[in-house]
Amino acid sequence: MPVLRSQESPVNLAVARPRPPFRPTTETAPSHSPRRSVALLVFVLGVLSASSALATDLYLPAFPDIAADLNATESQVQLTLTAVMVGLALGQLVIGPLSDQWGRRRPLLVGTAMFAATSLLCMTVTSPEVFSALRFVQGISAAAGMVIARAVVRDTFSGDSAARFFSRLVLLVGLAPMLGPVLGGQLLLVGPWQLIFAVLGATGLAGTALVYLGLPESLPVENRTRQDPVLMLRTFTRLVRDPRFIAPALTMALSFAMSFTYISAFSFVSQEELGATAQQFSLVFGINTLGMILGNQLNVALIRHMHTSRRLYAGLIGATLAVAALGVLGLSGTAGLVTVTAVLFVMMVCTGLISPNATTLAVASQPSSLGGTSSALLGTMQFAIGGILASAAGLTGTGEATLVSMTLVMLATAVAATAVFAVATARGHTQSAI
Repeated sequence: MPVLRSQESPVNLAVARPRPPFRPTTETAPSHSPRRSVALLVFVLGVLSASSALATDLYLPAFPDIAADLNATESQVQLTLTAVMVGLALGQLVIGPLSDQWGRRRPLLVGTAMFAATSLLCMTVTSPEVFSALRFVQGISAAAGMVIARAVVRDTFSGDSAARFFSRLVLLVGLAPMLGPVLGGQLLLVGPWQLIFAVLGATGLAGTALVYLGLPESLPVENRTRQDPVLMLRTFTRLVRDPRFIAPALTMALSFAMSFTYISAFSFVSQEELGATAQQFSLVFGINTLGMILGNQLNVALIRHMHTSRRLYAGLIGATLAVAALGVLGLSGTAGLVTVTAVLFVMMVCTGLISPNATTLAVASQPSSLGGTSSALLGTMQFAIGGILASAAGLTGTGEATLVSMTLVMLATAVAATAVFAVATARGHTQSAI
């Protein structure tokens, strides 16, 4: 069983003969220095986790072009984004438990290779239906990087060290949604929207190489658990009944619904209601994602001064107030691209406090042998609830999201997330998680 430490150094995962650094091993931690090991781990896991963000964000500026090229409606194009989210949700539910049984490396190698293949196939689609089907498979494959990255962190770190590592990981992962739409907008100046999926394919191939060369196995054979459908169902049921897990997990899912509503609707809202170009939307999206990165770094600075639960609570309250201010702008008719960007920036700073702390509280409440399963349920709840609730922004008379409808959904989910965590805190279910 791994030894949990409170300092920021990786745990010795097993004892084995020394291997040269950067070569794949089965049960051995990297043989180079702890500081270098942490930096390498952040980079590899960051690239793997960023694949899902790139899959959802890189092609956002191309929505109007894709609709025109495939002769599709706005809702059909948005469905391709929903298909990815559903794939991410279901994929984590399957891949997470499998990684508890087979180890972390093998599912990662299969997932990254499949991600590369489906990305390249997306370049050949001629109908929105086929496009959505491929995007669903692409989401399943991208789920491997997300769910197993969290499990590897659970294998290796604990307590504040885990929160600090998650913050650094999100810093790197946050570059994907920040730079993704910006890069996507620039790629549209160079070539058609299919070029975006060529870049995604190259990202998948790079991820496969990084896993093979730079990520040793973090789950020893003796810590692996046999999985079957009945056992998985029992484990998921136990997790759902465990308030130490379900409270931060549901908080995470509802707050993700808030941010995903913004992600899925703002491309159309900014370009059709606020008069932005595809490049301006990319810039605004990048600025707001920078806010999330700043929030993550603020979280690191607060680790020694504030408990994990308090940092999460601060992020929830701040995000709710920011979305309420966005509602005032929308209802008063004073919203403009600059003012909306400023308010969304504050919301994203607060989101940077929510994500690492909610993840830490949920995953750290379970033993390492269930790291993949608990991470899978966390991710599945995040994308399933987020994807379903975000679609409510389009339930307008025209069937298209507006600034007001987007804000109403964001405010409802932000308030719900805050309420869930406030009740859990009042009942004492969040203090013993780490």
